[in-house]
Amino acid sequence: MEHHPYYVRPTLDEALAAFKALLQQRSLPTEILWVFDENLVFERDSSTTDGFRLGFQTRFSPAPAEAERIAYKHFLTYDCRLVFYRIGSQAGKSVCLLLCDKWFDRKSETDGFVKRDEWLISFRPGPANELELITDEARWAKRILRGRPLHDLDFCMTLRAVHEILAHGRVLTPYERYALKLMHVWRRILGH
Repeated sequence: MEHHPYYVRPTLDEALAAFKALLQQRSLPTEILWVFDENLVFERDSSTTDGFRLGFQTRFSPAPAEAERIAYKHFLTYDCRLVFYRIGSQAGKSVCLLLCDKWFDRKSETDGFVKRDEWLISFRPGPANELELITDEARWAKRILRGRPLHDLDFCMTLRAVHEILAHGRVLTPYERYALKLMHVWRRILGH
């Protein structure tokens, strides 16, 4: 992994204050609704340049309280740029995600990112558009999960990882997930 020059991460509250100040400066809502990978709804749309439309839902996979704090703390363990990423507005709130990857090192103001290199954090205030809140479970179930172009949002935290951190204190490996599934199956078979 590439090592970055000296930086000091702020607390989440300090970083949020800076992000909200930027949102206010751009006349965008400062109240934040945090979403995660499972909340995103990509759908095919031939009328857009990339062929996809983005919406979100919070009904079918709600985030636990303080999920953004868990994601922030987890991302602090990586020597990669952390991004406060706004995807749009909904009902007077900014819909945002936390992202983390070296992919964002090359993103600049021309890409819509405001860098705070002393924190190794970027803020993306995003467009002023209103996002569609998906409430139809069939639409959410049919969302595009594969076959779409690589997108910034592919580097967001999953709710699954948040739940694993809450339950186990860390994100599980694929082997551990498989072992847990197998253990649950055996318990059902044995009647425990």
